[in-house]
Amino acid sequence: MPDIKVNVALIGVGHLGKIHLKCIRQSPFCNLVGIWDIDKELEHQVATAEGLRTFSTVEELLDLSDAVFIVSPTKTHVDWAMICIQKNKHTFIEKPITATVQECLTLQTLLHGKNLKIQVGHVERFNPAYLAVKDHFNAPMFIEGHRLSEFKPRGTDVSVIMDLMIHDIDLVLTIVNKPIKEIRASGIAVMSPTPDICNARLEFEGGAVANLTASRISLKQMRKLRVFQPDAYIGMDLLKKESQVVKISSEAPVDHPFSWPIDTGAGIRHIQVDMPQADANNAILEEINAFALAILEDTATKVTFDQGLKALEVAEEILMHIESASKQSPLL
Repeated sequence: MPDIKVNVALIGVGHLGKIHLKCIRQSPFCNLVGIWDIDKELEHQVATAEGLRTFSTVEELLDLSDAVFIVSPTKTHVDWAMICIQKNKHTFIEKPITATVQECLTLQTLLHGKNLKIQVGHVERFNPAYLAVKDHFNAPMFIEGHRLSEFKPRGTDVSVIMDLMIHDIDLVLTIVNKPIKEIRASGIAVMSPTPDICNARLEFEGGAVANLTASRISLKQMRKLRVFQPDAYIGMDLLKKESQVVKISSEAPVDHPFSWPIDTGAGIRHIQVDMPQADANNAILEEINAFALAILEDTATKVTFDQGLKALEVAEEILMHIESASKQSPLL
């Protein structure tokens, strides 16, 4: 492991920014130089409580930093990222990478020719439930996802697609790893100006289908992803950080504690249930460590700029389908 640290700045110290602040300070690979927030009263409160230095300009902070964590509202991501890229700073950008695809393409142009590490904050890639089964995926054909939460005013500056569903979009794109052929979607705004509940169907080249539902007006929380493939069913409870793999084979497993035969009418098949475990972790701390190590070891980031852009492209197309449908059916 490297014995040096990356000097980092944190832009945005709201609810999520404070969580990142604490995790950055726990990271053995980061040295937090200082913070910046457009809300100067909040910035002063956090800096005083955490014993951190404040700066008269963001440029002064960036000049002392090698890398920047952008954990500000989504609509500000592009402006802050442009400043960081122009200052040649490695940049972590919380999801979604920007508010629109066009903004992201602007950043892509700025990045051309620069050897900068960009990581997008799709934190579910570091969830133990996903890490425990990520090597079990083999030609998945159907994926079903449910991501539900209670209504909270925080986060409603963007749609539920950008706020919640984009987590599952990123996971599905990673699991299937094939181009999307068709997208269908429906959704409705209930508590905010943008959709608060949405269902999207993604059809991939090769035949795989993903059916995703996201809601921020539910009475309970749920973050589940179920993957069906020819040889197995793989379930992930991303909230409880638990996974299971159910396999079907023609031969009985040897000395397996959770297996049983079943008569299919065409012969005996054997069901085998496994509960793979990944080490318990703090997923935000893990993504912070991964970003810092990518800088120190000059390796690719775990969630790249292009992957963040692709998830955003799919999310934006889903939102466009919903907006188009609402114009055709104004009562929805």
